[in-house]
Amino acid sequence: MMTAIKRRFAVAVVILVPSAFFTGQLLAGSSGRYATVNSTNLTAISMFMVFVLATLGITYWAARRTHSTDDYYAAGGGISGTQNGFAIAGDFMSAASFLGASGLIYTSGYDALIYAVGGLAGWPLVLFIFAERLRNLGRYTFTDVVSFRLQAVPIRTLSALSTLVIITLYLIAQMVGAGALVQILFGLPYEVAVVSVGILMILYVSFGGMIATTWVQIVKAALLLFGSTVLAYLVMQEFGFSVEALFFKAGSVHPKGEAIFASGGLVDDPISTISLGLALVFGTAGLPHILMRFFTVPDASEARKSALVATCLIGYFYILVIVLGFGTIGVLTQDPTYSVDGELRGGSNMAVIHLSQAIAGDLFMGFISAVAFATILAVVSGLALSGASAIAHDVFTNILRKGKAREQETIMVSRLASVALGIVAIFLGIVFRGQNVAYMVVLAFAVSASVNFPILFLSMYWRKLTTRGAVWGGSVGLVSAVACIILGPTFWVEILGNTEAIFPFRYPALFSMSGAFLTAFIVSKLDRRGGVQQERDAFDLQYLRSVTGVGANDAVRH
Repeated sequence: MMTAIKRRFAVAVVILVPSAFFTGQLLAGSSGRYATVNSTNLTAISMFMVFVLATLGITYWAARRTHSTDDYYAAGGGISGTQNGFAIAGDFMSAASFLGASGLIYTSGYDALIYAVGGLAGWPLVLFIFAERLRNLGRYTFTDVVSFRLQAVPIRTLSALSTLVIITLYLIAQMVGAGALVQILFGLPYEVAVVSVGILMILYVSFGGMIATTWVQIVKAALLLFGSTVLAYLVMQEFGFSVEALFFKAGSVHPKGEAIFASGGLVDDPISTISLGLALVFGTAGLPHILMRFFTVPDASEARKSALVATCLIGYFYILVIVLGFGTIGVLTQDPTYSVDGELRGGSNMAVIHLSQAIAGDLFMGFISAVAFATILAVVSGLALSGASAIAHDVFTNILRKGKAREQETIMVSRLASVALGIVAIFLGIVFRGQNVAYMVVLAFAVSASVNFPILFLSMYWRKLTTRGAVWGGSVGLVSAVACIILGPTFWVEILGNTEAIFPFRYPALFSMSGAFLTAFIVSKLDRRGGVQQERDAFDLQYLRSVTGVGANDAVRH
């Protein structure tokens, strides 16, 4: 058994990793405008390679311990609350948080703080409303919870679709961040970077499953918090440990002047502000790759502990992001070293990377770059596993095979799904090149707030929700969110090149989330079909198990 694992893993590494380079070179050569690269940073490359080798070692170690679907999807339920808290923080602190949010502060100032505050504000919801009940009711995905008393096939179909849309949007952001990061540091084409990350993601998920993903995320969270802390300390040292001096310098050198401390620099109308806030707060509580982590702990107490630890770590991290964001303004704005034709070299996503070089030199820049790369790899692994779980567990096992699929069949389908997701992520990462990664993630949050959060919340807390209400409500939320994204300014104008957006707002959550809740309420109240009363009567059993955990261990089989 171990010999077979070693052989498969070695063959995959030997074949797939070199193919990343050649495929990327082929893609780069097909478009002259993507072929421009920067000088190679050997320090960054060395640290990148150390991390990649370490994570491949973790994946090999995890592959030897992955023998069942419980191991593959939920790490056998053997992750402690503290470990899972670090892993959740590692999953949530993505390229959007580290690169995108700091980059938005660099360009827009105060208004960009909504990305940090909004994301953090969603965690009390997860801690007090979802964490314990998720662990007691589910097994591998949040869909297990929603389908506890509702009809499984329509619920799982809808949830799988929403999960794949969310995962796809989230993956785009990570791939764009990876491409820009590796291009500016390695001197390699953008396409090579995107293909390489996709290949590594496939390796992590296909062989290591949740065990590998968990430990990669734990290592990444520790590195990111350490690196961000040191960099924030160095920034404050540069300004005499005075927040006032930091903000004064930022306001004096930024092209917008003191206007960067006023509202309206990034989100300039009340509707967009409310919509963005709703997406960040409620979308956090519906992210499938985050919710999936609560099934890796042994009981509800450890699930609550996971959420508490994650909340504290994420809150501390966003404090650091604020310091780093304004530090980029104060340090980089008037330094021509980091500008090309008046624009920041590599785009705003690279602001914090340039800051590390300006403050501490090439060696520390190499470390921070490796940390950023670790951030991307860890997050894409969690995303791919969540998407693969939706396809293999929800669609293949529970819909197509009626719950009768063999474990090895399910794991094989999940591995094939991770390969497919990797290919899709590579393609979209190239198509959406240049988009701010924080904004792309907000679109994923908007879909999450419009589909997953409404049906999950109502299924847990509203007795009268029916299958038809959940499906219609979730469908309205999903279709309206996706339609508004496609017809909105980013996709319709910036990607497709049209002159004016059909939907005028960048963030659809206010409309799509409201439509989902309202539709679910109306359809459930009007539902008179047979079986509705049984669904409502089953709420008592669901409630008992969700708050006491009675029967949870038998169902989850941890």
